Amino acid sequence: MTAAETKKALIAAGLEIYRTRGEAVYLADRVRENLLMDAGVFVRVGEAMAVGLIVRAQSSDFPGEDDAKLFERARAVAAGAIPDGYREASFQLHKVADPNDPERTLDTWCEVQLEKPVADLAAAIDEVRRAIAFDKAVSH
Repeated sequence: MTAAETKKALIAAGLEIYRTRGEAVYLADRVRENLLMDAGVFVRVGEAMAVGLIVRAQSSDFPGEDDAKLFERARAVAAGAIPDGYREASFQLHKVADPNDPERTLDTWCEVQLEKPVADLAAAIDEVRRAIAFDKAVSH
């Protein structure tokens, strides 16, 4: 199944798409009724279909903490998805640049990506609905 076909099926299931990037279709998480926030849940297609989620800790929320501590915080929140079959697939440091001055960093996000294999599109849709409810950002 292609990303385009997956996107159409997710829309038909009543889910809102944030973007498609390569073989991953990212779902929109609404913070408030009219605002979209970063997408923290995605469906990856290709050789093996999986549902993924991204959990992050932002340095602006924890001033003075180093990246290792922020990743520790993100992994602690991500641990809540482990009993549901998610496993850490990757992690990355994401620097948020000032749109007016790309040389200036506004924030640093320590992101942990988890994935759960799914058998087919129907299972992916069911899992996406569950994954949207997971905490995806570390809070105080």
